[in-house]
Amino acid sequence: MRSSDKPIAKPPLAHAARVGYRPHASTHALPDALMTSVPVTSTESPANAVSQARAAFRELPALGWAFAYFFCLLTGYYVLRPVREAMSASSDVAALFPQPMIDWFAARGLVLGEFVLQTLYTCTFIIMLLLQPVYGALVSRFPRRVFLPVIYAFFIACLLVFHVAFTQEWPGRGMAFFLWLTVFNLFAVTVFWSFMADVFSDVQARRVYGFIGAGGTIGAFLGPTLVTFFVKHAGIANLMLISAGFLIACAFCIFRLRPYAVARETTNKLASGEVPMGGSVLAGLKLIAKEPLLRAMALLQIAGVGVGSLLYSEQNIIARTFYPDDVARAAFFGWIDLGVNGLALVIQLLFTRTLLSRYGVAPAILIPIIGIMIGFSLLAASPLPIFVAMTQIASRAGEFSLNKPARETIFTRVGREWRYKAGAAIDTVVYRGGDLTFVWLHKLFSTLGGSTAVFLAGIATSVGFLFAGLQVIREQKHLPATDATESERAP
Repeated sequence: MRSSDKPIAKPPLAHAARVGYRPHASTHALPDALMTSVPVTSTESPANAVSQARAAFRELPALGWAFAYFFCLLTGYYVLRPVREAMSASSDVAALFPQPMIDWFAARGLVLGEFVLQTLYTCTFIIMLLLQPVYGALVSRFPRRVFLPVIYAFFIACLLVFHVAFTQEWPGRGMAFFLWLTVFNLFAVTVFWSFMADVFSDVQARRVYGFIGAGGTIGAFLGPTLVTFFVKHAGIANLMLISAGFLIACAFCIFRLRPYAVARETTNKLASGEVPMGGSVLAGLKLIAKEPLLRAMALLQIAGVGVGSLLYSEQNIIARTFYPDDVARAAFFGWIDLGVNGLALVIQLLFTRTLLSRYGVAPAILIPIIGIMIGFSLLAASPLPIFVAMTQIASRAGEFSLNKPARETIFTRVGREWRYKAGAAIDTVVYRGGDLTFVWLHKLFSTLGGSTAVFLAGIATSVGFLFAGLQVIREQKHLPATDATESERAP
């Protein structure tokens, strides 16, 4: 028996009841035409990876639409990401912030330009806190077929407004765009992975999430490529329309994927996503406080965000120094994104599927963390700009290709409230809470000891990252290995 097919020990009954353990649920109950398993091989050469991908796409029609969905989503996002980075690194405070905010800081003897990221992250966190109950109400009171299209329709409408804002150069457009895109990134990606957990079982997720992630990475390649080669001619405003077109394609992919989610729920007698989920609008935060696994995943998120924020802040200082205008900075960040996505694609095609299928989530969680620890150690000894960029590329690529897919496979083994509410809370409020904390800590460390102090703090944070990763690995072993959970089942 392959290691990926070995049964996982049954969890203790008390804990199993909390996550809805049902010992006799079948992992392979869906029709073969919809959800055939893909065999696992011992090696993954480039040629073999292509062969396995072709077989997976033939045997799992849902995989093709999931691949297209993530491709369009990340293409649309990465068309906009360099614009956000350029605006946040801008020295033109009037273009970034509204004049009343600039005047408020000036009246108190503060220069707003010296607190750009800190101000943006504080505002983002406040917005996340306000939106969390709104999102909770949406997923609680409306079925999947309603709240998924509504979310994307809202984002598309916002892009049309930003097209006008950048065309007419509205003051404060930079701050508004930064905050909106940050919210878009977290909620849109969270909703995507929650939906994938409706479509695929745990075993299938381990085998196909690498390929789905590769679709997103290819889209993440295309997005900055469009920016790098066309922003000087098309202008920033027209990038909004390009992104809106990709989000419309996402909505079409959701329409085509919905029958596969319905088929899995019907065949396995799971609670249907076609009816309102119900429950409290703040259930996600309550679950995080109650469940050890979710608490560990929240700590993992905070530590991961911490090392990322420290690197990101140093990167922005470099960009502001060497690239004086928005267009040049957008191109610079576009090239950084290409490096990240190139490495991520190689890992996704050659290693992600094998690691998750054969060895479970442990190596996929731990390998990126160890790489980050090494990177920060090098930076503490020699804080050169090139090492900052290299560590940024390695850390983000490891997150996209290994850590994130591993975490998302865990959510295929729990109820929908864990996926859509607790998962969303971790990816939004917890994420931005960590961002807010570490962006202010970066200001403190850089003031006290410069780059060396920042990177020493990064080493300490990466140790916490490792501890949280080990906690997640230990706690997820108590979850059922079955496809369905008792709490999900229809009455």
